[in-house]
Amino acid sequence: MDRLGSFSSDPSDKPPCRGCSSYLMEPYIKCAECGPPPFFLCLQCFTRGFEFKKHQSDHTYEIMTSDFPVLDPSWTAQEEMALLEAVMDCGFGNWQDVANQMCTKTKEECEKHYMKHFINNPLFASTLLNLKQAEEGKTADTAIPFHSADDPPRPTFDSLLSRDMAGYMPARADFIEEFDNYAEWDLRDIDFVEDDSDILHALKMAVVDIYHSRLKERQRRKKIIRDHGLINLRKFQLMERRYPKEVQDLYETMRRFARIVGPVEHDKFIESHALEFELRREIKRLQEYRTAGITNFCSARTYDHLKKTREEERLKRTMLSEVLQYIQDSSACQQWLRRQADIDSGLSPSVPMASNSGRRSAPPLNLTGLPGTEKLNEKEKELCQMVRLVPGAYLEYKSALLNECNKQGGLRLAQARALIKIDVNKTRKIYDFLIREGYITKA
Repeated sequence: MDRLGSFSSDPSDKPPCRGCSSYLMEPYIKCAECGPPPFFLCLQCFTRGFEFKKHQSDHTYEIMTSDFPVLDPSWTAQEEMALLEAVMDCGFGNWQDVANQMCTKTKEECEKHYMKHFINNPLFASTLLNLKQAEEGKTADTAIPFHSADDPPRPTFDSLLSRDMAGYMPARADFIEEFDNYAEWDLRDIDFVEDDSDILHALKMAVVDIYHSRLKERQRRKKIIRDHGLINLRKFQLMERRYPKEVQDLYETMRRFARIVGPVEHDKFIESHALEFELRREIKRLQEYRTAGITNFCSARTYDHLKKTREEERLKRTMLSEVLQYIQDSSACQQWLRRQADIDSGLSPSVPMASNSGRRSAPPLNLTGLPGTEKLNEKEKELCQMVRLVPGAYLEYKSALLNECNKQGGLRLAQARALIKIDVNKTRKIYDFLIREGYITKA
């Protein structure tokens, strides 16, 4: 029979007797062969040989009591716990109130015992110091140094910027809606009782394990957002645009791998690739100078100027040849003029040039009776007929492009093609049409 200390002086904090359901008063009995949960009996039920389910009267048992000294021969374990609870309730230094709550010790005894064994005890001091050193050693290599940063924007609720920030609330450093927001719903009706069968108990434990894995995934995503600074999305996009187009495409492709490596390693990879791109472009330019027989940078500047002039002349000759090719066809000539007007105004050509390859083009799509036709204006109907795109799909693509343009403040053709997984020529026509009509703007 063992004597084990109770961790509370309040009878209501102890589990009830399994025989009479009354509050247990020390000493009481714990069955050593039953549990979990532990099986407790009061002395009255124990003496009359109470048995219940798996518990038998001949099982080995332990006597649970706190009526034994721990730190001082004149203080029992129950009095030690009562002292700690009184100090927690009344506050350190209020020794008269502590003594009044304990009822068994005087003010001087409470103060002397607490200061000797809980404040000036070298055993406790060394233990706390070791715990602190172990905690510091554990976090020394994993601590992230603090760097001053801009305060995240504080948008109004349900605004466009708030949606861009995924509902992040800077004042609380948390999100309005968590990832897997309803994960706790699976646990709301679970209750562990002793009458559960082994299979039912295992199933409940499996549900709890699944919930823990979902919490870990939620914390992992938050850590990725925090470490990579993804809260302020607009600032993140502005930083991305400082790279050349080729590096931006790589940035967009490698973004999904940022969760695997840390933010510093990811930024180093992108910066190194940007540096490599600049070096390759400079080497290619120097090789072109060497091929042309240029040996100094003064001659290189003259070469670049003449090259630009020749390119402009070539474009003019190309334009003249196109005019001569289509001058006999009035409709083709009108298309060419409109195409040049779009080019001069800075837009992509909206009218495709006719082809002399003899390839027959598909007839326009008949929109009669197709769902969504009534939501289109005349120009959009004409576009859907020429591109042979059903109105419902066009409205879906239009909405996706508008949302992306509003998020980023502009949209590039490459981004539009990444959003719309259809024929690239159809994507270009939709993109050019939306820019021409003013629905979106170029990035």
